[in-house]
Amino acid sequence: MATIDRQTTTLALAHALSAAERGLPVFPLSATKLPALRSPHHGERPPVHCRGECGLPGHGVHDATTHPAAVRALFAAAPRATGYGIACGRTPHRLIGIDLDIDTAHGNDSVGALQQLALQHLFTIPPTVTVLTPSGGRHLWLTGPADTTVPNSAGRLAPGIDVRGAGGYLVGPGSVTAHGRYRLAPGTAHLTPAPCPRPLLRLLTPPPRRPTGPATGSATTPEAPGRRGEGLIQFVLAAHEGQRNTRLFWAACRAYEHGFGDALADALTTAAIRTGLTEQEARSAIASAERLTRGRGD
Repeated sequence: MATIDRQTTTLALAHALSAAERGLPVFPLSATKLPALRSPHHGERPPVHCRGECGLPGHGVHDATTHPAAVRALFAAAPRATGYGIACGRTPHRLIGIDLDIDTAHGNDSVGALQQLALQHLFTIPPTVTVLTPSGGRHLWLTGPADTTVPNSAGRLAPGIDVRGAGGYLVGPGSVTAHGRYRLAPGTAHLTPAPCPRPLLRLLTPPPRRPTGPATGSATTPEAPGRRGEGLIQFVLAAHEGQRNTRLFWAACRAYEHGFGDALADALTTAAIRTGLTEQEARSAIASAERLTRGRGD
């Protein structure tokens, strides 16, 4: 077993060095997809919030580097590493990872959801580096502009779609985890990460929070539903069995986040009923979305 571990680590290092040569900052991962190096501040009280300023390795994504000697040193300190992470949002590529999960048990169709968003917002995903995950999902690699910071998110864009941006990382191709190997999709190995389409970039960067009035604390006038509201209704109408509650809840969250949830609630309810939900189920999901989003703004 020790020999296999050494071979796996050696291969992981080779893949990581290859990625670093292409300008992608890397660091070692364990078979759990977590950073392979333990924090030097583990167990310290009070908790130390250090991003590597101490000069020691063990700060996860903040260890990521493109320097070959530094990459070798990180892997030498992590003899049981089986893979490597690629830091997103860092120069020169400013990588953005679109993680499309496959969740057939809950009826989530992340690929279909991304296609629906592309139709609604008039963009296409260009040919780009694509990594196949052991679970059957895929990671799309895109690049962002220098003046835009894309945050990490889980399910905000659509059910089953996670986003890796600044401060996040992707598992690099060639990595081996407890569930299998990450590998490049056929036909994408020769590609470079493509620029993120502008309409998609706007979806990935949430709008600034609306200011509140100094006297009453009330929000400014909500925006009208417009085409976005129509798009959310169509998103709900496209739900298949097993997706209906999830899609309705997600659409209602987006509507309330943008200030027109109350105005769209009846239309969302009607759309949900057409997909097979009862009015009570639809109203309950929308009410849950309202509570969640208003809680975020407190």
